Amino acid sequence: MGSELSTWREEIPTSGSLQLPPDPHALEGLGRNHRVETALADLVDNAIDAAASEVVIRFVQSNGRLRSLYVADNGQGIAEDRIDSAMTVGGRREYEVGSLGKFGLGMKAASFSQARSLTVLSRSAQGDINGRRWHLSSLSDFRCSIIPQDFVAEELEREWGFKTDGAGGRTVVRWDDITGFTVTNDHDRVQAFLNATITKILDHLGLVLHRFLASGALRIAVDVEDVDRSIVGAQFEVEALDPFGYHRSGHTDYPRTLVGEHDGHQLAFECHIWPGRSKLPNFRLPGGPVERQGLYFYRSNRLLHAGGWDGLAVPDPRLQLARVAIDISDDVIGVFSMNPEKSRVTVGPDFAYLAESARDAAGMRMPDYLRDAESAYKRSRERSRDRRKMLPPGKGFDPLVKRAIGDEVPFVAGEEPIDIRWRRFDGLDLFAVDREQRTLWLNDRYRPAIVGGGRGGLNDAPLVKAMLYLLVEDAFQGEYLGPKDKDNLAMWQEVLTTAARSQDARRARS
Repeated sequence: MGSELSTWREEIPTSGSLQLPPDPHALEGLGRNHRVETALADLVDNAIDAAASEVVIRFVQSNGRLRSLYVADNGQGIAEDRIDSAMTVGGRREYEVGSLGKFGLGMKAASFSQARSLTVLSRSAQGDINGRRWHLSSLSDFRCSIIPQDFVAEELEREWGFKTDGAGGRTVVRWDDITGFTVTNDHDRVQAFLNATITKILDHLGLVLHRFLASGALRIAVDVEDVDRSIVGAQFEVEALDPFGYHRSGHTDYPRTLVGEHDGHQLAFECHIWPGRSKLPNFRLPGGPVERQGLYFYRSNRLLHAGGWDGLAVPDPRLQLARVAIDISDDVIGVFSMNPEKSRVTVGPDFAYLAESARDAAGMRMPDYLRDAESAYKRSRERSRDRRKMLPPGKGFDPLVKRAIGDEVPFVAGEEPIDIRWRRFDGLDLFAVDREQRTLWLNDRYRPAIVGGGRGGLNDAPLVKAMLYLLVEDAFQGEYLGPKDKDNLAMWQEVLTTAARSQDARRARS
């Protein structure tokens, strides 16, 4: 016989309560998926939410060692009645529409993933001056240290290298006792560490915040302060690294947008196909183009997730030109989940239905797009075998022009590049081919007419230089110029010099 069952009760009784604060060591586990570049991106997100237009990331070096790191911004600052909630781990607050914050953990998790001490110093747009500090070694009672206002003001008024004043406030986040810093004071090893770390920071921030940077709404700079010599080194500015920033599409029918609808949700898939064999860093991205094919999720213009198909396709080298931009709005936020580090988006079951139903006005669907991307890749490989190899462009060419040429033209391996430079000629010829110096010279007398007045710069006149390169590049190849080559050069010289003289005369009359 079985034992008699006790009576089930719906209500559960209680006999009192007690406070169980979290173990201080739990904080040490916060943000363990962060790397230094993702942790700093989280702090920059806070600056963007505070309407900052400039952010400076500063490494501090003393006695040869790296000691601290600052993130300073010129945003609205933190008001006196909000700084305590901002420093509360998991503190709840209302996030405005478009805010990059979400969990109330970002700044703390990012900071404690890299350092044992977090100090926040701020002056609000209304003039409130506040400072708070957490240190992992003194969290047994979860009491946050208050920073004296005179020290807060001193730190805020350091020379941060801002070019604009922002909204009148200022916030400085300071990390000390940083676990990821090299502990040596050997100059070469410290410099090697800084070079590698700063490169990772520039690449990551340039990618995930490329929309803010490209619009001019945000400037981010990284520098190093040597306190022993009281100097701050040159700033490295973060440049936008747009994963969709090609010069021209790899397929004439793209980009195009497919829209999916399911269960009251609507989602747009902006489908792009890169040109084949691109050498742009926007295409090659850390990890390489094969790994970076697929879906790019954005929330409030911030890139959260770069690459992978989440079940829509199987990663394949033949799909490396395919990238899809997806903006997650508040209307569809429930279809996705985001990790606290904001480095990964996980799709829910409804996402597959949205993608399956997605189509444009012409009836194009996701499988059609994937086939087009694969075909574009195959055509680009065939075309690369057919085109004549050329000598690479060198000094004097605009970087964008050099990249565009590299995207289209296979180069002769092991050959020196062709430079293009200005000098004053004795005669009126527009250009001269100097095979010995591997230089295409342009007559400086026409420079004001070509560049629109003034002296220009090293990489000026990109249109004229690009056309001349395409015309005369083959004159630099081979052992000597044949009769046909000489005749072509004479023809181009006559026509282009006449055009240059005409343009120069027009400029003189105007």
